[in-house]
Amino acid sequence: MADDKDGREKQARNEDDRQRRRDVEAELERGDEPEPEIDAADLDDVEADLESLEFPATGAEIVAAIGDRDIGPSDERYTVEQLVPETDAVVFDSPDRVRVRIQRPTVAAAMKRIVELSETLPDEKLGGSQYDAYEKTFFELQRLSPDDDDEAIGVVRDWVVDRIRDKEKLPTSRQIRRQAAKICREEGHQIRNDDWLGI
Repeated sequence: MADDKDGREKQARNEDDRQRRRDVEAELERGDEPEPEIDAADLDDVEADLESLEFPATGAEIVAAIGDRDIGPSDERYTVEQLVPETDAVVFDSPDRVRVRIQRPTVAAAMKRIVELSETLPDEKLGGSQYDAYEKTFFELQRLSPDDDDEAIGVVRDWVVDRIRDKEKLPTSRQIRRQAAKICREEGHQIRNDDWLGI
């Protein structure tokens, strides 16, 4: 590969793609997280549709192609459109990345709400490492308080939404982690210093 601007940009994109794949694999292998809310078998309706899409694909492209597809167990169904942000700012590099997202509908719906609202901000967009930190915070809330019907996720989501509306800016990754830790402690959950929320 040539050592010029295009070559360096291609190397950077390739490294980003490799990192995303590693992140997805790590997400799938983590044993300390709660089981996904939607079993892989309940994704059968969208499997073939996901595989037929060309990746990387934006959230908007996925919603346009398969947004009306239902997923989930028969007693609690979701559409892909309810779980994937309809924006070009969120890019999925593989079908696996979409699967990981939609298997946890509570987290996915919270992230969708925040991402789409952040699109209204004039100078900020939720992406990259900040997006990953928000999502990881919601996963930790789900792990630390699995018996509260994801109420903590809703409380933190609403806090972020209020901050975006009132201050017209996104809370930092550290601020959302602090707020999530505060909610967990108020519910009586112990947070160790080495936990994601233990800051």
